[in-house]
Order: sequence, then structure tokens, then C-alpha cells
Amino acid sequence: MAGSNTSKGTAAAGVRRPGPLIVTEDMELLDDLLRLCAAAGAEPEVHHSVPERRGVWEAASLILVGDDAVGRCAGAARRRGVLLIGRGQDDPDLWRRAVEIGADSVLRLPQGERWIVDRVADVVEGVGEQALTVGVIGGRGGAGASTLACALAVTAARTGRRTMLIDGDPLGGGLDVLLGGERTAGRRWPDFVSSKGRVAGGALEESLPLLHRLRVLSWDRGDTVSVPPEAMRSVLAAARRRGGVVVVDLPRRVDEAVTEALVQLDLALLVVPGELRAIAAAARVASAVGTVLPDVRVVARGPYTAGLDDGWVAASLGLPLAGELPLEARLPQAQDEGVAPGSSAGPLARFCTAFWERALAKAVPA
Repeated sequence: MAGSNTSKGTAAAGVRRPGPLIVTEDMELLDDLLRLCAAAGAEPEVHHSVPERRGVWEAASLILVGDDAVGRCAGAARRRGVLLIGRGQDDPDLWRRAVEIGADSVLRLPQGERWIVDRVADVVEGVGEQALTVGVIGGRGGAGASTLACALAVTAARTGRRTMLIDGDPLGGGLDVLLGGERTAGRRWPDFVSSKGRVAGGALEESLPLLHRLRVLSWDRGDTVSVPPEAMRSVLAAARRRGGVVVVDLPRRVDEAVTEALVQLDLALLVVPGELRAIAAAARVASAVGTVLPDVRVVARGPYTAGLDDGWVAASLGLPLAGELPLEARLPQAQDEGVAPGSSAGPLARFCTAFWERALAKAVPA
């Protein structure tokens, strides 16, 4: 073996699958592959030829072979997950050399960079059951959607499930404030607004504030007030790949960024106070959301005006009823005292517990 080393790149600490194996002596190509692995949150092991240590080649999660190293890898055991990487755009022999080492695919740089990042991220993070992803939207302003979103996340995390709460409403004031963690260290949305393409799920999770045993992507108190659609798509996809539960607090307007979030939801809860004007406003929200997401359910919130009840609210909107949230008189005071929504006994916590028991009945344990 001509030499080997382990990259100490930017992959976040924590339990993760072994990183890919890089085999090349081309220093320019090696620099590019190390950069791509870092973008995927992976720590590769670098060799100049097939590793002499028994089992390393066979056990690697993925093998990236530079076109300069094909001859040195010709006698290696045949296996899946070998990619041949080259730069020769018009090299007719590249596929022939790929056959010699049993490569699954041939990639050329720079065109194949995004594909390589995605493949490396998949094998490092593991592609398993995606998170059950639930959106919460207010039927009108002040309906209590943000409170319910926080309570759902707190309740899910209390069961031991991996849980992430995403604040999709730039004008909502920040869910970290609602959870009493506005001063907790960690990244906020302005750190991700330029994200495009693949975001490593593990790196995302570990960079966010940890509050009440869940990870929270919220807003800071700066001037950034929008999420580009590409950033919403990339960040939410990364969150879902981690499995468990993802709760997204969404605004009532359905712009391009919200649409990107809606297409990744499994279902949405529309919080509707028991008032005629609220029901009328909620009908417009439901119509806009329903053009993107087919599974929208009503959470009716008391108290009700005369003659209304939870069933009437849902029926008037033509949507299934997810449940009722009775008035919880002490909830505003508890929040002022720093008690996170859903963390204490009461109607809100009971609703959330019952919701997860039904929604997660068919889910794979996280």
C-alpha cells in the first residue's frame, strides 16, 4: 500500500455509518472528492490502491475510485457501491475500465458533483424510513397554530422519538421564543437561506438548538424575512431523511416556499376557532393548501359561538376532523412563565398525545 489516511473534515460528531473509501493518487481529483465528501457530511478514508488491511474494501459504505487507480484496483473483490470518477470528457476507454473493476457507475467531474454528494450523503446517513412530517396552519390569524406545532413537537420528543420542529413562518416571531430558547446557541434560518441542492441531514440536525429534547429550526431577530423555495426544499428534505417526526409551522399564505413545504408533508392540521368568520377565513386557506396537499384535517378550537361544535366546523369546511382543542384558560400564563406548550398536563397535551398515538400507529419506530 502506497499510503493511506483518514480525512478529518467537517462531518459532525456523533454516531454515523462509516464514510466512503477514496482510491486515487491524483491530488487534484482527491481535493475535489474530499470537498464533495465534506459537503455530504462524510469523513472518507483515503488510499492510493486497494487497502491491504483485510476487509476494508469489502466493508466500505461506498468506494470512489479515481480513473488513475483502475489498474491498481483490477484484482479487488467484486462488490456493489464502486464508482469510477474521471475528468476525461471524451475518454472512450473510461467505461471499459469501469467494467474491469465492476464499477456501478462512471462519473465525470465537474458535471457529476451533485450526484456524488447525494450518493455519499445517502450511504453515510442511511436511507431508511423518512420522518412522519406534519404541517400546522392557522385558519385565521391568532388561531393558535404555532402553539399547537410546538406542543406536537414537545409531545413527540417526550416519547423518545427523534423530533425536529421547523418554523416556516418568517413573520411569526420565532418558535424558539415560544419554547423559551431564543438565547440557546445554534443555527437559525438566516444561516440556511442560501442552501441549494443537498443538505446533509446529520449536519443540519446537530447544528440546531436543542430545546426540550427536540431540534428547532427557528428565526432569529434579524432582518431576513423570507425563505427561498430552494432552501425550503433542501432543508425540509434533509430533516425528513433523519426519520422520526418533523413538525412544520406554516403561515396562512401559500407562496412558493410554502408550496415546497406542502409537497413534502404527509398531512396538515388546520387550526380553526369555532367562529363563523374564522371558518370563512379557514375555507380560503384550506382551498389554497388543498391544491398542493390532499390530506388536510381540521383541529377545531373552542369556545364556540352559539350553535357550533367541532363536527359542524369540520363539516362546513368539507374536511375530516382531527380532534378538538377545548379552551385552556391557563395556557397564556403558563407560556409567560416559560412553560413550553404541551409539556404540562392539560387539554393541549392530551390532544397531542392522542394525535400521535393514531398517526404513528403504522410508523416504524425511530
